[in-house]
Amino acid sequence: MPPRTSHEADPAEAPAAPRPALRIAVLADSDTRWKWGALTARRLTAGTGGSGARPVEVSGLLLRGRATPTPRQLAEVGEVGIDAERVREVTAVEFLHAVRDEGFDLVVLALVGGGVQAMLHGLAALNLARRPAIVTGYVGVVYEKLTDGLLLRHGADVVLANSRHDAERFRAVYEGVGADASAVTEAALPFLGGAPYRPEEGRDTVVFAAQPSVPASRADRTYLLRRLVEHARLHPRREVLLKLRSKPGEHTTHIEELPYQRLAQRLPGGLPPNFRLVYGHMGEVLDRTDLLVTVSSTAALESLHRRIPTAILTDLGVREPLGNHHFVGSGLLTSWDRLDGGFRPRPDGQWLAGQGVAADGSYGTAYDSARAKVTALLGEGQLPPLAPYYTPATAPGYLPGILARHHLAPDGMPLPGAAAPRESGRVRGAVRETVRNAARGAYRHGVQRVAPVIRRMGDL
Repeated sequence: MPPRTSHEADPAEAPAAPRPALRIAVLADSDTRWKWGALTARRLTAGTGGSGARPVEVSGLLLRGRATPTPRQLAEVGEVGIDAERVREVTAVEFLHAVRDEGFDLVVLALVGGGVQAMLHGLAALNLARRPAIVTGYVGVVYEKLTDGLLLRHGADVVLANSRHDAERFRAVYEGVGADASAVTEAALPFLGGAPYRPEEGRDTVVFAAQPSVPASRADRTYLLRRLVEHARLHPRREVLLKLRSKPGEHTTHIEELPYQRLAQRLPGGLPPNFRLVYGHMGEVLDRTDLLVTVSSTAALESLHRRIPTAILTDLGVREPLGNHHFVGSGLLTSWDRLDGGFRPRPDGQWLAGQGVAADGSYGTAYDSARAKVTALLGEGQLPPLAPYYTPATAPGYLPGILARHHLAPDGMPLPGAAAPRESGRVRGAVRETVRNAARGAYRHGVQRVAPVIRRMGDL
């Protein structure tokens, strides 16, 4: 073998060819689920970038519907590592075509349960030679429709549970109906973070974290608003903030028929100078919070993670429809009367340990198991066919309706006419967008203005 000349490179010393990017699609149907899905994708692939490893490319897809977030909402959910300008809106069928054509390795379904089930059947019907790994889960506290929501998510490769408590409940439901429970994987809420709470001299801020649909009635929402305003009047040197999720006309994960902004405009006596309505990132609001008050918002878990004093209201009762029953045993349940008098709840340590808030500093390892499972799935090459619990044989009176809402037939294939040809030209696209926005606006007007009037008339 002739000796190598000085200008010939040693093959052993040649730089390794860059590995192809790990391609991830996040499909979400609301602002909060977009935040959960995008951050979950980042948590699951943390450490996969860097020298010699696969770069990560995340595509953001918004499922078209009543709660599709506006650009303002996308910007307000916080830093998720995906440019909002690169996020596109799709129908269910368009999403399935994207999976078929764009070669994703991992798909995060950040959807309501019915949406997850429809996408699972639609993906199965694609019959891809090499399908992506599928991950799904819940945005926050699971306090209603546990069995229904879980069975609609069954079939994904990974069903994330936000705590040990949830993981145990999820497995019990699957095993109780004879379904495979191996997909259930304990993790945590992906958006926990921020500096631990430290009181500041001269700062005294109380924040009420509002929820779009809890409580639901005008009387209950007006009561909570009135008590918050009265608290501000009782403590004129205290800053009292009403943290709102959306502006009137915008939708979040849940429909808000009675925005607090409109109720505040009608409140007798007006608003005191130390009371304000605020929007923005919850993390930034928590940076200046000395007491978080809510009925059952997931913001309570963010607050507890940072060890901020947190109160769960009992004024309207401790009831399943309110979701505050989830906090039984937490030590956080209290009333406005006690808060007005200076009471500050202290959380129960044992309860906290089971809820995934990781106030003990364990958050850094909360995604280790889920990350390992996803890495193993990605390394398998060809994954087995998707096998949801619900099929046309096991749920013939339920599944077809779920699929039809997303323009899919009982076998998961697009219904005739669902895959409309792409429109050409900017003018036609602009017209379609204008019509869609008008229809969405009309829907929101009906939800927020017309429906409450009809209900009141029905009570006469």
